[in-house]
Amino acid sequence: MVSIVGVRFRNAGKLYFFDPGNVWPSPGDYVVVDTSRGMEIGEAVTEVHEVPEEGLTLPLKSVLRIATAADLDQEQANRKAAKEAHAVCLRKIQEHQLDMKLVDTQFTLDNTKLIFYFTANGRVDFRSLVKDLAGVFHLRIELRQIGVRDEAKMLGGLGPCGRPICCGAFLGDFQPVSIRMAKDQGLSLNPTKISGICGRLMCCLKYEQDGYEFTRRLMPRVGKTVESPDGPGVVTDLNIIKETVTLRISKGDGFETKDYTLEALRELNPALRQKAEASAAEGDEPAETVPPEARAQAEEGPQRQEERKPGGFRENRRERPPREARAPKAHGPRSTAPDEISPKPGAQSRASQPKQSETSAPAAVPPENAPAREEPKQPARPSWRDAVSQAMKAAEGKANTD
Repeated sequence: MVSIVGVRFRNAGKLYFFDPGNVWPSPGDYVVVDTSRGMEIGEAVTEVHEVPEEGLTLPLKSVLRIATAADLDQEQANRKAAKEAHAVCLRKIQEHQLDMKLVDTQFTLDNTKLIFYFTANGRVDFRSLVKDLAGVFHLRIELRQIGVRDEAKMLGGLGPCGRPICCGAFLGDFQPVSIRMAKDQGLSLNPTKISGICGRLMCCLKYEQDGYEFTRRLMPRVGKTVESPDGPGVVTDLNIIKETVTLRISKGDGFETKDYTLEALRELNPALRQKAEASAAEGDEPAETVPPEARAQAEEGPQRQEERKPGGFRENRRERPPREARAPKAHGPRSTAPDEISPKPGAQSRASQPKQSETSAPAAVPPENAPAREEPKQPARPSWRDAVSQAMKAAEGKANTD
């Protein structure tokens, strides 16, 4: 077991763990820690506690001391100096005509390193820029390229909902978000409506995804026929938020569409009731999704599975009998044996013609003194060189006659 304390350097930054050592800070205290970038001030957000070593990257950096008043004053001075350095860097970027956008500038607590964060569409050769900045500030310069989501997290702003963006308010890490989440939640696939200020899919799509998946498993599928208080109906739509099911019920020559609650359908459909009971037995935890390959094999049935080889061929395929054992095909309504088939007039039947391997008479051999048969020679095809020379001669002859 290892004793750790959680420290955060920004309002909604990532949580880092440090070795408290002889310092035992309380949540809310500002501490000076040793990081890979140098000495920095962060806020302790967790108490000192012990965790197993398996989930940590050892050795941990240590907490140096509780931040003093002088440390806090130095931090404020560094922030003011960072604004001036930011303006200088912007001017240098314009002088070098670099395709990059400067986002933020930070000093370390001990003033040994100056870090610039920027975004760009691709790789940027900023070696000459680093030399100019090092000549101006006489410090170690570090330019770090970040993504558009990190840029929005640093700058902050208001989201489409009117509230501060989640990544700048409380999110520590970015969760993967896919377009399938918007489809499962029935949202419009218009990029302007499901994208945040960073231009990527909104992080809040991930919040309700587990609830949508869990509720959808308890409801019937679209297109399935279920029993309702008004008779059997076909499921046409699902409302995950209200937990209602829309059914199309036959009424005479037409159809009628009605909405029913999931509880009302469970009383009439044992399959839906079994799903709810199984979910309650599992403790309302989302069940593991079935892979498409396993679902296809389950729908195929045990008989079809036994018939197929790993390569996709069937094992019980009917084998063809040998050629000698095949029965002759019957031509017409009357079937006769091969020996009884009469040949056509003026032609000998194929069955009565003896094969060369079955006859005892030797094949005809030409005499030794007989002249060899000469094959007719075909005229040689003129080459392209001959055709060119003939054309040139014809042109010269025509010029002489003229």
